[in-house]
Amino acid sequence: MLKATFKTNKGEINLELYGEKAPLTVANFINLSKRGYYDGLKFHRVIPDFMIQGGCPQGSGMGGRCPFHGKLWPRNEWKSIFHYTH
Repeated sequence: MLKATFKTNKGEINLELYGEKAPLTVANFINLSKRGYYDGLKFHRVIPDFMIQGGCPQGSGMGGRCPFHGKLWPRNEWKSIFHYTH
């Protein structure tokens, strides 16, 4: 398991990345992170004590390029990789 940390103006967010369960998702996240893609982006959806959503370069949740050139993200990578921990 890999770990990553988002440093925000509200504090740090620690992530656990499960490359064995979602190799494309983790590789994409690492690649974008190393290129500075997330630097300065806002979380466009915040539900207190539940979840945050970000990564949209427009800040709306509607923009950004798909790494699969318009194809859908592999469904098997969505099922068990994202979960909330307190």
